[in-house]
Amino acid sequence: MSTGVIIALIVIVAAILVVAAVLALRARRGPAGQNLRRRFGPEYDRAVSRHDGDTKAAERELAERVERHGALRERPLEPAEREQYEARWTTAQERFVDSPREAVAEADRLLAELAGARGFPDGTQYEEQLAALSVHHAHHVQGYRRVHRVAHAGTVAGQDGDGRIGTEENGRAGTEEMREAMVEARALFEDLVSPARHERNHRDHRDDRVESRTREPLERSGSGTASARGESRAHLPRGFTRRHAKGS
Repeated sequence: MSTGVIIALIVIVAAILVVAAVLALRARRGPAGQNLRRRFGPEYDRAVSRHDGDTKAAERELAERVERHGALRERPLEPAEREQYEARWTTAQERFVDSPREAVAEADRLLAELAGARGFPDGTQYEEQLAALSVHHAHHVQGYRRVHRVAHAGTVAGQDGDGRIGTEENGRAGTEEMREAMVEARALFEDLVSPARHERNHRDHRDDRVESRTREPLERSGSGTASARGESRAHLPRGFTRRHAKGS
């Protein structure tokens, strides 16, 4: 047997072993692991990193989070509540220019209160609240984790699943890091303060019904005349908008 044939056989065997190892790894992870990776996104990678690369341990932790908090249903906010939270966040952002540390502390408190108002565990149970948020807002929960850590830098040990952070010499977070934390935390704030998907669907469906009820009398009465259009507008529902008017 020639040397070339031997080398070719060695390469083929090595390739087969690599493929077998990959398939074994995927089989060991299984559908559950793939579902967790898909559900948690960046949180999955942080959990693996926190467990020093132990995928099984990370997946057990994430599966326990889903078991504890997966059935949680977020409570919708009333319009007045939503406006109050938005106003408070705007105030915190404006305060950052002169008092960045106070602004970050307010953002941390605000996220804790807002999450509690949406039905998540109370903000006094930070770790449990964070775990619940990670199940339902996995792609943005890191912003809350970071702003909480920065708000407490120099006073308590911060939880970190993302590596070290730059701080001032006294152990407190620097201005640039506080700014970045505020920016990142805003994504979760907007996620929590926005209407839930089922609320938006309900609102759109309601608007479609209003538009349909408004159009029907116009079509029946011959909306081509100015008098007909004027009379119909006098009876339009109070929530009618210009967008509906164009559609009719």
